[in-house]
Amino acid sequence: MPYDFDLFVIGGGSGGVRCARMAAGHGAKVAIAEESAWGGTCVNVGCVPKKLMVMASEYGNAVIDSHGFGWNTKPGTHDWAKLIAAKDAEISRLNGIYKRLMANCTAFEARARFIDPHTVEVGGQRVTAERIVIAVGGRPSTPEFFGAGLAVVSDEIFHMPGLPSHITVVGGGYIAVEFAGLFQGLGAQVELVYRAPLPLRGFDDDMRTGLAEAMVAQGITLHPGRTISGVVANGTGRRVTLDNGDIIETGMVFSALGRTPHTADLGLDAAGVKIGSHGAIPVDETNATSQPHIYAIGDVTNRINLTPVAIAEGHALADRLYGPGPRHWNLNRVASAVFSSPPIATVGLTEAEAAARGPADIYFEKFTPMRHTLSKRTRKTIMKLVVDQATQKILGAHMLGEDAPEIIQGLSIAINAGATKADFDQTVGIHPTAAEEFVTMRTRARVVGPVAQAAE
Repeated sequence: MPYDFDLFVIGGGSGGVRCARMAAGHGAKVAIAEESAWGGTCVNVGCVPKKLMVMASEYGNAVIDSHGFGWNTKPGTHDWAKLIAAKDAEISRLNGIYKRLMANCTAFEARARFIDPHTVEVGGQRVTAERIVIAVGGRPSTPEFFGAGLAVVSDEIFHMPGLPSHITVVGGGYIAVEFAGLFQGLGAQVELVYRAPLPLRGFDDDMRTGLAEAMVAQGITLHPGRTISGVVANGTGRRVTLDNGDIIETGMVFSALGRTPHTADLGLDAAGVKIGSHGAIPVDETNATSQPHIYAIGDVTNRINLTPVAIAEGHALADRLYGPGPRHWNLNRVASAVFSSPPIATVGLTEAEAAARGPADIYFEKFTPMRHTLSKRTRKTIMKLVVDQATQKILGAHMLGEDAPEIIQGLSIAINAGATKADFDQTVGIHPTAAEEFVTMRTRARVVGPVAQAAE
């Protein structure tokens, strides 16, 4: 039977837009639907506005740091409303760019729902497509403690009319630590409550420990190993009770417990698409769902929830279906960053992951960065290389410190290309930089892995 479209993409975020645009460029007749703002989570309530706010939070400490360099600058007061207005203007500009990228597609500004495996209802009409891509991303996870309705979630933060003077952040993931740092940098008193002994589960333990120490040094109060029993209103503020009975009087409770695939009300049952745990859509190596003509990309699959991964998946899928063949990305060693204060960036295996595979050499440096030898602010940079002992290939690189994301992005190319420790050793560094430490680490700090430990 003839279809209205060759491809229908549900979701106008980074992955969906890339898939639609590339497919249309290959000559396919493409439609795309977005119920909210073009650009998805990353552009509107994620990476982009968050990083702009992190940047804003750094200026206060920069003024203080300048005193160590002879400046007589004085701290000012921060205008939250002005920041939000500037952020909104930039996001609006990006929304327009994303919309213009759809010039060769039929764009619907409405939520699409499946009626059957080849039919969706969107904007009051039904359309059919030979193939359909689900790229709806995620939504903030809902907390389950008593009084959870009194907490705000990340999507709301970007539109608050003002910044409370005292904020309790719940969670230990990247959203929690990033907002804890930026709130503190903008002048709020911050408490961070998280269940684990250290924040950022899944990251290298040295980075986790270093970040916890840095957060304490900058004045954030940490509550490791704790959960919230309940929240009640206390005038215009909130009274938080922890599981050990401690009470926190705060102006706002911010729940940063991650994001959940946004698959509710998509009509997936009608399409015959199976759903896995937490609402995620399982896919195979080609991003096909349980229906071979229906695909899912990005955070809705709950695999590697990073914007560049969604873009890579969308691009590869369009090339596979309508182009010369799939473009290949190495998704086994994807670099990532946490824009905490200071930031963390990482690529490849952690020390613990490498140790579980076999013998590994660990190279480690911890030092005061040059800027803070004069600023006197308590800041440390931590750098680490994880090296396979047998092949001497670099398995992982990790950094906590200023400019970490920019530095690790470059290292990820070398590591994905199979660079060895000898390749790093033979590279002449740029002096004076923090980055040069990655090519001047000569002394092995320790050996990990059961076989190696036995041999030692």
